[in-house]
Amino acid sequence: MADEITSISASRLSQAIKSRNVSCVEVMQAYLERIHRYNPLYNAIVSQVDDSELLRQAEAADKALLKGEYWGWMHGMPHAIKDLADAQGLVSTYGSPIFAENVAIADSLPVARIRAQGAIFIGKTNTSEFGAGSQTYNAVYGTTRNAYNPHLTAGGSSGGAAVGLAAELLPIADGSDMMGSLRNPAGFNNVIGFRPSQGRVPSPSNETSLFYDQLATDGPMGRNTEDTIRLLGTMAGYDSRAPLSLRDKIPAHEAFSPAALENVRIGWMGDYQGYLPMEPGVASLCESALKQLTQHGATLESCMPNFEMTRLWQTWLTLRHWSWRVATPLYDNAQTKQLLKPELQWEIEGSLDTTAARIAAADKGRSDWYRALDDLFGRYNLLALPTAQTFPFSADIHWPESIDDKAMDTYHRWMEVTIGGTLAGLPVVSLPAGFDGDGRPMGIQFIGPMGADQKVLEFAMAYEAVTPHLRQRPKLAENLD
Repeated sequence: MADEITSISASRLSQAIKSRNVSCVEVMQAYLERIHRYNPLYNAIVSQVDDSELLRQAEAADKALLKGEYWGWMHGMPHAIKDLADAQGLVSTYGSPIFAENVAIADSLPVARIRAQGAIFIGKTNTSEFGAGSQTYNAVYGTTRNAYNPHLTAGGSSGGAAVGLAAELLPIADGSDMMGSLRNPAGFNNVIGFRPSQGRVPSPSNETSLFYDQLATDGPMGRNTEDTIRLLGTMAGYDSRAPLSLRDKIPAHEAFSPAALENVRIGWMGDYQGYLPMEPGVASLCESALKQLTQHGATLESCMPNFEMTRLWQTWLTLRHWSWRVATPLYDNAQTKQLLKPELQWEIEGSLDTTAARIAAADKGRSDWYRALDDLFGRYNLLALPTAQTFPFSADIHWPESIDDKAMDTYHRWMEVTIGGTLAGLPVVSLPAGFDGDGRPMGIQFIGPMGADQKVLEFAMAYEAVTPHLRQRPKLAENLD
C-alpha cells in the first residue's frame, strides 16, 4: 500500500485524498517510510520536520475533510520547498553555512501559494550554494545524488527537487531557474522541469530588484505534465508587489489538451552548428527523441538564430556578474567571505568592475537575442536544444573541466546551452530524451514564444503520450556499491 501511494502521480493522489480513498495520515506515513529508507543516500530532502509533527498535521488535514473543509488540490500532501525559498518556521540556509541557523519568518510568495492549497511542508530540498552551479552540493548538507545512479550528480541547482521526484520521496516539487536550474536536474533525473515566461511566477522580496534583475524565476517540476501544469497554476499569477508580473491567468488543467503534433513545426538548434562542445551521444539521443515526434506528424528542421553566439556568452557573463552585486557585503566581510565557495567569490569579483557601458551593451545584446529568436518563431512553433552538454558526471567533482576535449573556462561554461531561454525570458520545458548505453538520463529543451506557457505545456502533453521515457523509473539503492 505504501509503495502504491508514493508511486502514483500528484494529481491522482490529490483525487484519492479528496475522495477519502486514502487518508492524509496514510499518505504521510508512506512518504516518511520511503524518505527514511532512501534519503540518507540520495540526500534530496534536508531540514526535515519531525515525524510526530508531520503526522499531527496530517491528522488535522483528515479531520478537516471530515468536517467538509477542503483546502485545495494539495490538501494534506507532503511537500518540500527548495532551500533557496523561505518557508515560515523552516530553516532556510540557501545552501550556505553563513545562514545555517537561519529560520524563515515568512513564506516567499510562491511558497505561500503552495501552502494555501493545503500542502504540508516536510522540509526543504537541497540546492547548490546560493543556487550557483548545476551541481547540488554545499557545506551545510553535502551532495545530492542522482536518482538513476547515486555515483553521479543530480544536476542543479534544483537537484534535491528533481531527485525527490524521481525517487518518489515527493509527489511534486517546486524549483527555480537562472541558468537551467529547473531544466538541467530534470534532464539528469528523467522528470519534467518547466521554466515559465518571465513574470509568470512572481517572487518579490525586499532583496529582489523589481525592474532590472530578470534572469531567475521560480517554477514547477513534475513526474508528468499534468502535475507540472497543476503546480504552475498554483505558483503563477499577478501580484502588485511584482510590477512586471504577467496579468493573464494560467487556466485550470482541465482547459489544457495535448497539441496535435501534425501541426507542430520544431526548429532544432542542436549545438548551434558546432559552437557548443557536447559529449558524444547527447545530440544523437535528443535527435532520436525528435524522430519519434516526426513519426507522429511533427515537422522538424535544423535552424540557427541570426546571432553571434560569442556575443551571447559575453552578454550572459556581464548580466550574471551584475546580478551578484547584491552579495558584495558577504564578500567584504572577512568572516563571511571565507565561507563562500571560490566560484561565488569569482562571481562577486566579476561584479565589482562592471561598468554602465558594459551593462548597456549586455542589455542591447539580450534585446537583439530576443529579436533573433522571435524571428524564428515566424517559422517554428518551438525551438529545441539538449538540456545539457554532458551526461550526468561523477558526484565527487564540482564541475566538468572539459567536454569532448574542449576545456571549460568557467565553472558554468558546461551549461551554456541553457542561457538562450533565460536571456530571452521565454517559456522552456525540459522533457526526458532517454538514456545512453550506461543508463544515464538526458533531457531536451523546447522553447516557446513569450507568454505561450499553455502551448508549450500542451506540446509536452503530446510528447509524453508518444514517448516512453517517463515510465522508466529508477531502481533505488540504500548504499553506494
